[in-house]
Amino acid sequence: MALSIQEVHYLRTHFAQVQEALQALGPHNKKDQMRQAVQLRQQFGDAGRAVMELASARASSSLPQTWLMDKDSAQQATHPLVAARRAKRIASTMPGATVADVTCSIGAELAALSHEGLRAIGSDIDPARLAMAQHNVAGTPLLQADALAPAVRADVMIADPARRSGGRRIWKPEDLQPPLPTLLDTWHHTPCAIKCAPGLNYSFWEGGVSVVSVDGGVKELCLYSPELLQGREAVLINSAGGIDTLHSDMPDAVAVTEPRRYIIDPDGAIVRAGLVRHYAHRESLSMLDPHIAYLTGNSIPEGTSGFAYIESVGLKQLKTTLQGYDCGSLEILVRGVDVDPDRLRKQLKLRGSQPMAIIIARIGDGAQAMICHPRQHHAVA
Repeated sequence: MALSIQEVHYLRTHFAQVQEALQALGPHNKKDQMRQAVQLRQQFGDAGRAVMELASARASSSLPQTWLMDKDSAQQATHPLVAARRAKRIASTMPGATVADVTCSIGAELAALSHEGLRAIGSDIDPARLAMAQHNVAGTPLLQADALAPAVRADVMIADPARRSGGRRIWKPEDLQPPLPTLLDTWHHTPCAIKCAPGLNYSFWEGGVSVVSVDGGVKELCLYSPELLQGREAVLINSAGGIDTLHSDMPDAVAVTEPRRYIIDPDGAIVRAGLVRHYAHRESLSMLDPHIAYLTGNSIPEGTSGFAYIESVGLKQLKTTLQGYDCGSLEILVRGVDVDPDRLRKQLKLRGSQPMAIIIARIGDGAQAMICHPRQHHAVA
């Protein structure tokens, strides 16, 4: 449940006491949640709910543990490594720029922008989130304003329209809040960076598109004005700070072959950015089908994972074949075929002892199940 403006005020005015209590409480986990909630209510009275909300939000967040947040704002906040990457892009293309984050929430983007020497200004329509941002990025200019009613002038605009409504994810640009077409019309004279859900259909966009993942999980798709980025890119970040980037101007000549020694499932950022062929060319991989994102090669590229290939069978032969391999636990990947992995796993009723993997994909005109050994990782040297 979101923090109210009154609860945020309490947390700010009692911050040292709250920090001390949370440190004494120990790691937050679901098993101890009831006990911890009772303990905090005994110590803070009615404000115990706000302190517990803060503890829950911090437990699942990569943001600094000194920040104020609730679970909703923490979930929606840009990952610090992603925000840092965007700030570096803006600083390199427009040094010293004034950047307005018009949906700044609790300040994740603002902190990264300021770190790169940019003049950051934040605005948001939610007073409680602005109050949290005042604590988190103290000294940064902040104001309450609607993103569709510009209250500042800036060299660059950043926005993160709400991607969910009533608990459901929004896919259409016009259904975002604020609506993407209206937002772009409002700021049409200003270079922009618009953060969107990875599944957004970006075919309408004439500027640059950047899809970013952290440790293999896709975090966002960002639409950039041409002044900031042209073409498409996939940015793969690992928590140790390593960054791998692919761009649509890289070579993409690649062959289609039968399965080789390994099957590779590319990072989701590569798939969403439409750069599977570019990645395959760079890593000397080939495609199993021109329209399917699974790749194959004689080695696993550094920093990713793959599956040692055994054989391919039809879906009707899958259960018997897996039983012959004494298969027990099974990782199932599906692409281009209407198969539900959880339902299939129950139907197979495997009772063996060996961990395995299957990759089901439409190859040519029919579905194939590629039986493999368990997933292997090739760490970055």
